Amino acid sequence: MEQNLSQYRIFYEVAKSGNISRAARELFISQPAISKAISKLEDSLGTVLFSRNSRGVQLTEEGAVLFDHIQKAFEELALGEQELRRFKDFHMGHIRIGVSNTLCRFIMLDYLKGFIERYPHIKVTIESQSSTHTLSMLEQQRIDIGLVAEPRSPKNLEFIPVMDIQDIFVATPSYLENLRLREGADADVFQVGNVMLLDRENITRRYIDDYMAVNHIEANNLLEVTTMDLLIEFARIGLGIACVIREFVEEDLRTGRLVQVKTDAQIHKRTVGFAYCPIRVSQAVGTFLRFAAEKNHLSR
Repeated sequence: MEQNLSQYRIFYEVAKSGNISRAARELFISQPAISKAISKLEDSLGTVLFSRNSRGVQLTEEGAVLFDHIQKAFEELALGEQELRRFKDFHMGHIRIGVSNTLCRFIMLDYLKGFIERYPHIKVTIESQSSTHTLSMLEQQRIDIGLVAEPRSPKNLEFIPVMDIQDIFVATPSYLENLRLREGADADVFQVGNVMLLDRENITRRYIDDYMAVNHIEANNLLEVTTMDLLIEFARIGLGIACVIREFVEEDLRTGRLVQVKTDAQIHKRTVGFAYCPIRVSQAVGTFLRFAAEKNHLSR
C-alpha cells in the first residue's frame, strides 16, 4: 500500500458523510487539512475521487470503486479491534501444553483445575507425550508451554520451577523377601532381581542410566516400561524393583505397600517446572504463566 493510512481514513470519512466540514468535525482536524489530504491522495493515485457541489462532495465513479474496497478494509479492522476487546474482556485465547502422562496426572491436573475455574474462556490443548518430545516441540514452536524436568541445555527456553522430585528404587516387601530366600541374604538385588526402568527415549531413563553407571549398579534382568504409571503398577503387583518418583508413591511408602530399596548413593533430586519460549508469549500464555507463578508462591 503506497498511500498513508491516514489519507485513506480521511477519504473514508468524507465519502461516508458527503461533506468536508462534517468529516472534519468527526476527525477533529481542520477543513483545509481535509482538503489538502484529499488532493494529495488524488494526485498520488492520478484520478479524481470527488466531485464538488453546493451540498458538499460526491464520489466519482473511480472514487466509488476505491470506497468499496476501503469500506471493507475498515470494517475488517473494526472487527479485529472488537475481537481483541473480547479477548481482553473475557480472557480468551488458546494455550498448547506438552506434558507426559505421569506429570499430567500428578502435577498438571491440579494447575489446570484452578486455571480453568479462573479463566474459563481460554482454550487449553494438551499434547500428551514424552518430555523429550515436549522439548523438541517447544524448540520448533509447535507448543507454547511444556511441563518437564528442568533441561540441562535449555536452548533459549525460560523455566518456572514447580517442585523438586526424588527418584528412588521401590519394590513390594514380599518381592524382596522371596528374592533373598531364593538368592541368599547377601545377594545384590539389582543383579539377581528384575529391575524396571523407563525406556531409553525418556529423559528420566538417561538420568538414571548415568547414576547407575557412576555408582556401578548393574541390572542383569532389565525390563523397560513406557510410562511411570506402569512402572508404579508393576512394582505394586510384585513384578520387580522399579525406579519411580518418590512423590508419586508417598501413600504406598506410608502404608508399607512398597518399600524403598536402599542404594549406597542417593539419586540427586531434579526440578520439574514449566518451560516456554520467551520470544513468543501470547496474552493467554502470559496469563497461565502468571497463574502458575502465583500458585507456586502460595504453595510455599
